[in-house]
Amino acid sequence: MKTLYLDCFAGIAGDMFIGALLNLVHDPEILIREIAKIHSIDDEYEILIEHTTRNGIAGINFDVKVFHGDEHEHGHEHANEHAHAHEHDSHHHHRHLHDIEAIISGSGLSQRVKRETLRAFSLLAEAEAHVHGTTPDMIHFHEVGAVDSIIDIAGAFVLMEALDWPRVICSPVNVGSGTVKCAHGVLPVPAPAAEYLLHGLPVFANGSPMERTTPTGALLVKILADGFGTMPAGKIYASGFGFGNHESEDMPNALRAVMIDSADEVSGLVYEKLTLEECNIDDMNPQDYETVCAKLFEAGALDVWTENISMKKFRPGVKLCCMSKPDDAVKICRVILTHTTSQGVRLKDFDRLRLKWRIDECDTSLGKIHVKVTELDGEILRKIPEYEDVKEIASQKNISVNEARNIIIREI
Repeated sequence: MKTLYLDCFAGIAGDMFIGALLNLVHDPEILIREIAKIHSIDDEYEILIEHTTRNGIAGINFDVKVFHGDEHEHGHEHANEHAHAHEHDSHHHHRHLHDIEAIISGSGLSQRVKRETLRAFSLLAEAEAHVHGTTPDMIHFHEVGAVDSIIDIAGAFVLMEALDWPRVICSPVNVGSGTVKCAHGVLPVPAPAAEYLLHGLPVFANGSPMERTTPTGALLVKILADGFGTMPAGKIYASGFGFGNHESEDMPNALRAVMIDSADEVSGLVYEKLTLEECNIDDMNPQDYETVCAKLFEAGALDVWTENISMKKFRPGVKLCCMSKPDDAVKICRVILTHTTSQGVRLKDFDRLRLKWRIDECDTSLGKIHVKVTELDGEILRKIPEYEDVKEIASQKNISVNEARNIIIREI
């Protein structure tokens, strides 16, 4: 199992995260190639990747130069300066959440990167709306901040995909202290949006006063972290530092990312990243579920099941659940939305550990039979005859399914 450990000893920001992960990927140019697939902004920025040192430590400084008009050029700033309530700064160009959603949806990024980026911006808009006492659709991002945030957030998920979506464990997050100057005046650290996103997560403050964790950094921790604590057991095979654009004499403005192979923890088992698709239905003919299930398996579902639930107004309903590989999630959703009465599908990414198994063909006195053979630590754990084969043989031999199964199990 691959584990990415984020050591937030000096905080975390979007540029720090990307800089740290660029040390871990085999081809750092993948970031530039993938971000170039966001065609709507391809003439608005320049990506800079610099190998440098801070406080005697080597690492990568990632920066985005955003072109504003014909003469202005901006690098990374605090993420909380980029989002505002609708009534502010009406003389500037802005992008609302729906504009950013259109930019990401129309890009050539992979489906999972699109999905995670859209989810992140929705959560960021929710945080900003909470701070400003409004709704997410009323939040807008200054055009410079919007491009900055798009590249930081989409770029983070591009690199996570390049690393094959490892499990993420995060240290407690250093938020910093003091105050920060933003578009709304001088505010305490952590900035309100970052503080909202960090609800329920372990934090601390250390070092000279400064903003050490930005809203974008808090957002990435909230979305990606599977757990918090010290560095997990395993073998380190890659690490690196990503730098921010602020100086601090007592500690580097840096994030350390460590890639750990903790395969020994799951020896003999298969580790998988899967996606759960589910929806609640209370107005569909029960006879139609058979067809839906068949089409879901055709689309790549690994498992399909239903759960009885009680919905609003105490109507009995059905939760339709499907498990698939992440790359098949969109196909699965299209089947559900086309062949059921559901208006939407919830997606959850999760890890699974399973036994190794194979299908063998065995000769028995009743005929050939397919058998699922499972293993643990190289030893055969059990052999289970395939039910459809057993049923067919029972019908051919004019015996019960239970009798046929017992004969087959004794002989395999």
